Amino acid sequence: MSDASGFGPDLVEVFGPSQQDGGPELVQLLTPEGERVHHPDFDHDFTADQLRGFHRDMVLTRRIDTEATALQRHGELGIWAQLLGQEAAQIGAGRALRPQDYVFPTYREHGVAWCRGVDPLQLLGLFRGVDQGSWDPAENNFGLYTIVIGAQVLHATGYAMGMQRDGVVGTGDPDRDAAVIAHFGDGASSQGDVNEGFIFAASYNAPVVFFCQNNQWAISEPIERQSRIPLYQRALGFGFPGVRVDGNDVLATYAVTKAALQRARDGQGPTFVEAYTYRMGAHTTTDDPTRYRLSDDLEHWKLKDPIARLEVYLRRNGLVDDAYFADLKAEADELGHHLREGCKALPDPSPLSVFDHVYTEITDELAGQRDTYAAYLESFETEGAHR
Repeated sequence: MSDASGFGPDLVEVFGPSQQDGGPELVQLLTPEGERVHHPDFDHDFTADQLRGFHRDMVLTRRIDTEATALQRHGELGIWAQLLGQEAAQIGAGRALRPQDYVFPTYREHGVAWCRGVDPLQLLGLFRGVDQGSWDPAENNFGLYTIVIGAQVLHATGYAMGMQRDGVVGTGDPDRDAAVIAHFGDGASSQGDVNEGFIFAASYNAPVVFFCQNNQWAISEPIERQSRIPLYQRALGFGFPGVRVDGNDVLATYAVTKAALQRARDGQGPTFVEAYTYRMGAHTTTDDPTRYRLSDDLEHWKLKDPIARLEVYLRRNGLVDDAYFADLKAEADELGHHLREGCKALPDPSPLSVFDHVYTEITDELAGQRDTYAAYLESFETEGAHR
């Protein structure tokens, strides 16, 4: 039985009528001034340990970003995709996951990777050009970074449909039921692959959360030139709900993503989550954002810094002390050292490793190509020995 909106009562119960009616538009639980507020549909109780954990995750994720940017500037990385200002969107979404959920990232989900237990040094290997991502997706349920814009949304939808057929959706067993989350940006939302993923997910009621980090710039193209309506409202045209959350509010991002994932696990289908945030850094280290955006905009968004607002709340409520910050700084410094020294020590790949991960089981044709190339490389060693 559906209500007047065309969606069933289960949707109203989880996401509330306010989101379907278009207001209040932005879900927020922690204001930029660090004031705790409440939302009629997405309120949540947080323990002191959870709050400190969110803060620690964001601080360390920012340190990863800072160190990687410095390594690129020193010529140790070919490129780096920065996430400065988007830490809350990623940590909130990452901590809302259960172990059995699966993540399909783009190329900027360093905070989500951190939450899934991926060593950030493995992220640097990809941007250094020594591998294509050395972590095991099956171990962390975290897919390899996707450079092709939007392609991971189709992958995520197909994987979610597979989960349905594997019987791990809607069973009522919290340790079994699983969902998929696909991360992408506002620019990618204009890609055909993304919209095709929406269509298939809606048609098959796939257990997938489409998590869009709207940082308002598709490289140099502002969001105003990408969509005439808020991105989350696009979801209704495909037949599933959308919600806009304050992407600089880690508490709200966690609460909204947790609800969307649970809805997917319960077999109620896809949800579009628009995390409204701002890219305070460059698109990548090859980009110069001063050429296309105003410094006043950046200064305005610095006042909404996701780490600063949670820190204010923690201090104001006596949940942290000087020892906490000293320990966190020491941990961040140790992480920085790990990344600097580990990056420089990453070995160059063997030329033959290009054949290793083409297929699960290597074909005879590919094995022949590999052996021919190996013989070609050996010919140089033989020639050198004869000289």
